[in-house]
Amino acid sequence: MKNRLYLIIFLVIYIALFAFFVTKDQESSRDASVMTDVSRLMPVKIKKLIHFNEESLTEVIQEAQEKNLPISIAGTRHSMGGHTYYHDAIVLDMTTYNKILSFDPKQQTITVQSGATWNDIQTHINPYGLAIKIMQSQNIFTVGGSISANAHGRDIRFGSLIDTVKAFKLLTANGMIIEVSREENEELFSLVIGGYGLFGVILEVELDLTEDEVYRMDTKALNYSEYTDYFKEQVLLNPDVHMHLARISTASNYFLEDMYVTNYYLTDKTGLEEINELKKEQYTAVTKFSLGLARNYEWGRNWFWDTQKTYFEKQDGTYMTRNNVMRSESKFLEYENDKNTDVLQEYFIPINHFTEYIDDLRKLLEKEELNLVNITIRYVSKNDEAVLSYAKEDSFALVLLINQGFSQEQQKETERVIRKMVDITLSYGGSYYLPYMLYPTKEQMLEAYPRTNEFFKQKHRYDPNDQFVNFFYERYK
Repeated sequence: MKNRLYLIIFLVIYIALFAFFVTKDQESSRDASVMTDVSRLMPVKIKKLIHFNEESLTEVIQEAQEKNLPISIAGTRHSMGGHTYYHDAIVLDMTTYNKILSFDPKQQTITVQSGATWNDIQTHINPYGLAIKIMQSQNIFTVGGSISANAHGRDIRFGSLIDTVKAFKLLTANGMIIEVSREENEELFSLVIGGYGLFGVILEVELDLTEDEVYRMDTKALNYSEYTDYFKEQVLLNPDVHMHLARISTASNYFLEDMYVTNYYLTDKTGLEEINELKKEQYTAVTKFSLGLARNYEWGRNWFWDTQKTYFEKQDGTYMTRNNVMRSESKFLEYENDKNTDVLQEYFIPINHFTEYIDDLRKLLEKEELNLVNITIRYVSKNDEAVLSYAKEDSFALVLLINQGFSQEQQKETERVIRKMVDITLSYGGSYYLPYMLYPTKEQMLEAYPRTNEFFKQKHRYDPNDQFVNFFYERYK
């Protein structure tokens, strides 16, 4: 009997201790989780993930300072290279901080919390006949994240996103909330936009809007050697062309030679209400299937090129609103595979050097084993307002979709080829986009971004204790 009593007591104590340590373990696991971005190439253990809200402002800054913890800022995490997190950091998830705060249809302005997506804004303003001026080709990204990367899009009449930002509120490293605009704290305006979250947390943003318009699509096939003259004469000088998109073939049959361009011409078509319902995802499964073939088979890439070219040519004469042109398919970006992943690169080439640049790029890639799936081309006009400005002059922006493996050896091989492509880009006075894998060297960044040293010097001035950090900062500071 006594032995049974001892056994019961022992079991009670054991269960209590087990429950205590399991609870402690669970608590600590909530504070130490693994985070990565859409590339899945850089999984890292962070301290904790916090869904940002105004009530947590003081607590976050205070905890970070007391425990000497870095802070990183995340939206939808479609950058690639650890721009939105850091090891053992407090990561602020801004996606729930997404309210529309004010909207003035007459003045064509809107103020939103930085976690709002472009889709949130389009849904709100579309009934008023208004549209966004500049955003990426997909509307799934947060406003704060897009501003931090100083995004650009298809519109050739507006340049980079910085052109349309009127003002924003910023939570600084010392816990203060300040107003930032071209008139107030103006130095920070050009540092934070395109600053990748290193100067503080963007809280609220006031943006310029524009009229929603009706466009007529027109697609034309041409050879890459014709593109520069065609663009300068038939697109840039035609005031009715408001948006433009081009693709150049990655198929082996026409590698970096065959092209097609799609222009969106302004029309005087009335009856906007007939076509202004915001379109939804339609061809996700087809696009995913086609990209799968292009990733894995040479014949699949040839088929994919012929199919998408034919599809866009058949869209000639289609009428679309501006808001719908700026709502491209996005779910096809969700690619999951245990052996490989997709990464992006983007190179900015002065328009007069496009032909010889493509020739040099072709010579390089014909000798390399790079799984280059797709190249999309847009136009970006010169804008050096941001300290880390990529648009040093009027340029074509080439967005490369590359499929690569997860292993260290495969990553090193991709890095080697990308550095060669960056060197070619720099040799023509071009630059590359910063929100992607951190493959370029520090020397390449300094050449592409001549104000790099100024940027990091100002970072130290405004955030001397490195409160806001990420892997981009660690790599290039």
